[in-house]
Amino acid sequence: MVTLTLDGLSARYGRRRILSEVTTPPLAGGQVVAVLGPNAAGKSTLFRRIFGLLDGGGTVRLEGAASERPVAYMPQDTGANAVLTVYESVLLARMQGRRLNVQREDLAEVDRALEALGIAALGERDIGDLSGGQRQMVSAAQALVQNPEVLLLDEPTSALDLHRQIQLLSILRRLAKERGMLVIAALHDLGHALRFTDQALVLRHGELIACGPTEEVVTPELLHRVYRVTARIERCSRGRPQLIVEEAV
Repeated sequence: MVTLTLDGLSARYGRRRILSEVTTPPLAGGQVVAVLGPNAAGKSTLFRRIFGLLDGGGTVRLEGAASERPVAYMPQDTGANAVLTVYESVLLARMQGRRLNVQREDLAEVDRALEALGIAALGERDIGDLSGGQRQMVSAAQALVQNPEVLLLDEPTSALDLHRQIQLLSILRRLAKERGMLVIAALHDLGHALRFTDQALVLRHGELIACGPTEEVVTPELLHRVYRVTARIERCSRGRPQLIVEEAV
């Protein structure tokens, strides 16, 4: 199974350091990992650095990968081509880096991705006619259709309503376990992180503050230190942790 390890990962924009020697234990396939932190903590830079869009110090070690292109990345700003239909845009994502010699298998994978995310009915719609939330689901399909072993998602729920947020995170959790895929997602909703993720990385000012099982990382002490809020974590009737924020400090 695939594992991803960050060792001293750093990045700069000009003279300004954005990431400072981020080091993690091996992150294994089959898990969903939350990347947490306040605005401008370095989360998007971390994704770009892992995917190879930015240079910098340190190394990204990917072990156990079985495919030539094991990593897929969904950025915040997807820049979808409004001229294409949903189906065409997902198919184009499937064919990235390959000759446009479409096989039946490719069409089947597009169908599979759209159905997995519950957006098959949008297939013939033009991207430009979709809502922001629908576009975000299409962007997730564009990443998922590549059958990655590591899936990087930068704030994949930011434009979604609550129903779609829960739906998408539930789907990602299920697919991670079924396919042995490592899903790494930047999230702002810490309640969702507690409910749907196995591990959490917390960044602040480009530094790794904490890394480990989500329930051990997301504590009242960390929330006060990183987010400057007073909060408590309780167990609901089904045993799930529930975050209750009392006030900003």
